[in-house]
Amino acid sequence: MTARLNSAQPYALGLFRIVVGLLFAVHGAASLFGVLGGAVGTQGGTIPTGTWPGWYAAVIQLVAGGLVLLGLGTRGAALLASGSMAYAYFDVHQQAALWPVQNGGELSVLFCWAFFLLVFTGSGAFGLDRLVARRTAADGRATTERTPIAA
Repeated sequence: MTARLNSAQPYALGLFRIVVGLLFAVHGAASLFGVLGGAVGTQGGTIPTGTWPGWYAAVIQLVAGGLVLLGLGTRGAALLASGSMAYAYFDVHQQAALWPVQNGGELSVLFCWAFFLLVFTGSGAFGLDRLVARRTAADGRATTERTPIAA
């Protein structure tokens, strides 16, 4: 059973990356463009351009979420996204209370740790990172393809 699950690990990781990236990108798009109900607390509106930190967070969510969704520059985009969610939690949510369930920061914590995991695992299957690596290898440049390590 363990061998079967281990062989499916890159595919499960790829699907995880796609779902997390999509949800993050949609959250940013809602805040920037007012789609899907708009930004939280605006009755379907958007965050005013250039306001700190909300507008910048929404741009990070849209761009980093899109890159993670595509599996392109996954590790760097995931590091940026994870850091932005850690900032959101400690700067915005933790002022209200200590625990995420008390201060409404569960989503920030979950996104932070999900992206932090992707920093170390990479894109898994279905990512454009793999296509770029293959194309680079086909051009004769030395590359190493990294696969997830099962414990």
